Amino acid sequence: MIIAAGQFAVTPYWENNARICVNLMAQAAERGASLLVLPEALLARHDDDPDLSVKSAQPLDGGFLTRLREESQNNDLTTVLTLHVPSAPGRAVNTLVALRGGEIIAQYAKLHLYDAFSIQESRRVDAGGTVPPLIDVNGMKTGLMTCYDLRFPELAIAHALAGAEILVLPAAWVRGPLKEHHWSTLLAARALDTTCYVVAAGECGSKNIGQSRIISPAGVTLAGAADAPQLILADADRAELEQFRSKLPVLRNRKFAPPQLL
Repeated sequence: MIIAAGQFAVTPYWENNARICVNLMAQAAERGASLLVLPEALLARHDDDPDLSVKSAQPLDGGFLTRLREESQNNDLTTVLTLHVPSAPGRAVNTLVALRGGEIIAQYAKLHLYDAFSIQESRRVDAGGTVPPLIDVNGMKTGLMTCYDLRFPELAIAHALAGAEILVLPAAWVRGPLKEHHWSTLLAARALDTTCYVVAAGECGSKNIGQSRIISPAGVTLAGAADAPQLILADADRAELEQFRSKLPVLRNRKFAPPQLL
């Protein structure tokens, strides 16, 4: 099946961002995609206000997702993204949602908050406490992750041991020394750790790197973007996945117990 990642620069206005998302959804569906991954924190962003994403938080029945759910009624596409959902005054939860057929079919509160490289996401955001579910996309089991989760292999491995064949990752990967190297290395590593396809969509504004990637179970980049808005697509083939897993049966050869939350 065809899998896709769409990247763009998030604006300060949720209405603009909703229109961009809807356009990417329509493009992906027109090109035959079954799965589209969009970046992290799509409601609002501005370089002069690092808290705008939280200040602009909306409930799951708010205007932003209502517009995207309307578009998702037009096809069988599964769309994955994150937005901030209010949790308490001045605070929010970084929430991944999967949309299909006009409905939210899954949601996940980000486990690993980005308290690193002089940024403290937990200052305004509440962490989740539950491992996200697998969803079925056109017969392929798909595991959900968000941005900083990429640095923690346990979540990807837990998904794979539960049957995942694809891992999806909405992200807003912050620029900085060696950060692009970290991004590409970790994406390939998670694919090889799990022998899964990895679909990662990165926000491409002035502070984030973009560089969306679709990675094969062999750790090979099948499609990639630079730092400009773009929709990338590749084919996820179960037969090829199973063939590679027969050559590299890391999931069967493991000697460690499955990861679990503390």
